[in-house]
Amino acid sequence: MDAVDVIRTKRDGHPLSDEQIRWFLRAYTDGDVADEQAAALLMAIVWRGLDSRELATWTAAMIASGERLDLSGVGRPTVDKHSTGGVGDKISLPLVPLVAACGAAVPQLSGRGLGHTGGTLDKLDAVPGWSSNLTPAETVAQLREIGCVIAAAGPGLAPADRKLYALRDVTGTVESIPLIASSIMSKKIAEGTEALVLDVKVGSGAFMAHEDDARRLAEAMVTLGADHGVRTTAVLSRMSVPLGRACGNAVEVAEAVDVLEGRGPADVTELTLVLATEMLALTGLGGRAEAEAALAGGQALDRWRTLLRAQGADPDAPLPEAAHREVVPAPAGGTLTHLDALGVGIAAWRLGAGRARKEDPVSAGAGVLCLAKPGDPVEEGQPLLELRTDDPARLGPARDALRDAVAVGPEPPPPEPVVIDVLRP
Repeated sequence: MDAVDVIRTKRDGHPLSDEQIRWFLRAYTDGDVADEQAAALLMAIVWRGLDSRELATWTAAMIASGERLDLSGVGRPTVDKHSTGGVGDKISLPLVPLVAACGAAVPQLSGRGLGHTGGTLDKLDAVPGWSSNLTPAETVAQLREIGCVIAAAGPGLAPADRKLYALRDVTGTVESIPLIASSIMSKKIAEGTEALVLDVKVGSGAFMAHEDDARRLAEAMVTLGADHGVRTTAVLSRMSVPLGRACGNAVEVAEAVDVLEGRGPADVTELTLVLATEMLALTGLGGRAEAEAALAGGQALDRWRTLLRAQGADPDAPLPEAAHREVVPAPAGGTLTHLDALGVGIAAWRLGAGRARKEDPVSAGAGVLCLAKPGDPVEEGQPLLELRTDDPARLGPARDALRDAVAVGPEPPPPEPVVIDVLRP
């Protein structure tokens, strides 16, 4: 095999053979193919795509590049959830303990945020004492004991994807449905879960702004799951408006606890219950009634506290707070008609809640609180958003990001349910 021949094949619009795909990914993972050659192939895939056979082989080769976690001994049905990312998306925090409280084992191996979308591990790092670094043996032991874990994926899971993901980020080759689908599913399949529910976001604050693209991505991932023996369902959910009222790290942890205590925002609670329902259905452990009962009865909250303690955190410790706060007032009276998720997400990022590069630090207390949501009546000068940061020099750039993110009008916008559709196998 020769890397240039593989690149030329895809560049000229021809399908790659299974042998070409397996060789290229193995050689790149081992360091025998240079970054510039992998970047050239990725760009050819962005332009030419991968057919269903190529995508299946590409994903299988990425899984085969490393180890696969063995969860057969945890003693419970295993199911996980993955979100394609959004603004204020703290769903994993209440969802994981909720589904575990209903009898499943949830191996949530998560990542950190980049740009305007927050990462689950960044949020949990705001909890004093929390540790996300578990060995595979520790992960399995914790799943067996309490039924849930939220931790960083180890370097041994799909290392080909780890290298390609970093390369795509700096070569303008992120926007490709086959590359996105294979990246997500290779990691989740290598994780060893029996079932998976995907939360595919649609809207300005999501990776996929248009529903047609999000649906194509969801369908591709559901098919990949089925091909690899993982029962997979995809939920299409809205991300044109921030999810909930808190966007940041510590502020989102606090809102997740509100959900578990039965006083969280309606959209966060509803999406948590929808995803829990699908996860329980895939494992045969029930449905919405069981999820609602575990939430209302406090079992999910108890499991959250148990999860924190298991990973070194004190569930009663105060969360970090930012040193500086500033409010953004309503420009006029009427009804809030628009609150753009992307603008709010960029503002939170500029305040210090996110990172531009993987090695950048994040501020635990930074973020944005949405004091009003679309449909709420507002008066001129009323606080709409609260900006929080540890560095007051960040307030100006955050305000700039919000310049076109807010609109007030005479009539409320039509209500939109948070869930658009559910794609089941």
